This record gives sequence, structure tokens and C-alpha cells, in this order.
Amino acid sequence: MADIHSLKIENTPVTLRELALEKIREAIISGYFKAGDRLVERSLCDELGVSRTVVREVIRYLEAEGLIENIPKKGPIVAVLSWEIASQIYDIRQLLETEAAKDCAEIATATDKKQLYKQLMQIAKAGQARNETEQISASMSFYESIFSIANHTIAWEVVQRLNSRISRLRALTLACPARKKTGFEHMSRIYQAIEDNNPRQAKEAVKKHLTEAASLARSVLENGDK
Repeated sequence: MADIHSLKIENTPVTLRELALEKIREAIISGYFKAGDRLVERSLCDELGVSRTVVREVIRYLEAEGLIENIPKKGPIVAVLSWEIASQIYDIRQLLETEAAKDCAEIATATDKKQLYKQLMQIAKAGQARNETEQISASMSFYESIFSIANHTIAWEVVQRLNSRISRLRALTLACPARKKTGFEHMSRIYQAIEDNNPRQAKEAVKKHLTEAASLARSVLENGDK
């Protein structure tokens, strides 16, 4: 009988569905597909070079993430992100991320801090290159590490369900000229508080970051400010 360990797939191949999912998700988050845009299956098939089956699977997946709405007699469109929805997302983030940062700061080891610093530098690098996609990805990795170090695994599962909409909001606020501090500056303050093992400052740094981000998002979503 074959050893089960010899059957293990070391490098899982990326499927067409996964590639298509990543492309369409990124197109929505970046604003290539704008809120309210109708997503035509045939056009997506042609653009991506995949079958309708793949496109339909991707649409269902992104609908579950909250990026797409299926409108009766109209079909799938890019979901409209209102301030009413966004404010709830920021409220959830405020509750979960401040506590994760606080607990992370309490127990972070030298190894943990080294990992966070490396991710912070990735945020800086992406910011200098003005690569919004990489900035969003690096910021998400930074937060994931904070939750992991704090052992807030269930809380991170909740955040993950909102990640696509969180990324969409990040893209909106990154592009807003009214932004007072860069993402790197905010993340640096969070990192420094964790580096100093200062729970109170870590919690306050996250709170300030999210308060400013929420204010910018509200301005864009309610007034159309760019």
C-alpha cells in the first residue's frame, strides 16, 4: 500500500477559476469596473479567455464576498458601496482590530516584531512605487500577522469575510487627496507601539487610523470627493 505522505501535492496548481477570480476581484477593487457597472458574461469570457462556466462560478463567489449584486432582469452588476454599509464595516474593524493590536503588543516577541517590520517595509516599498494593489495586499498581510500574534483567530475569520470590501474601501481612501497621513505612517505608529510592547498606544494608533479612514470614505461615498 502506498504511503499517504508520498501522495501529498506540494505545489497546488492555480486553476483558471482562481486566476479569473483574482483578476475580476482586482478589477472591481481598483475601480476598473465601477459601482453599478453591468458585468456581461460574454464580454468577461472574451476578456479573460475562459468559459462561461468559469465566469459564472467567479460571479457567484464575488457575490458572496459582497462585490457583486445580482439584479432581477438585469443580471450581475458591481455592488454599490454606500456609506451605510461602509460605516458598519469600519465599526466592526474598530472593535476587532483595536483589540487585536492591544493583545499583540502585550505578547509580541522579538521574532514577531521582526516579521511585522518586514511587512511594514513591504508597505513602504509599495507606497514608494505607487502600487495600490501591492499596498492593499501588504496592509492586509500586516494586519493578518497582528491577529495571528494576538491569537485572535476567530476574529480574523470574521475580518476575512469582509476583506474584499475592506480592500475596496482602502483603494478609495488611498486615492483621496484629503488624506492627512499615508498608510505607511499609520502602520508605522501601530508597529512602533507593538515594538515598544505598549498595548494602550497600539490600540489608540489603530483607532486613529480607522477614524481617519472612515472619515475619508464617508466624504468620497456621500459627496463624491476624489
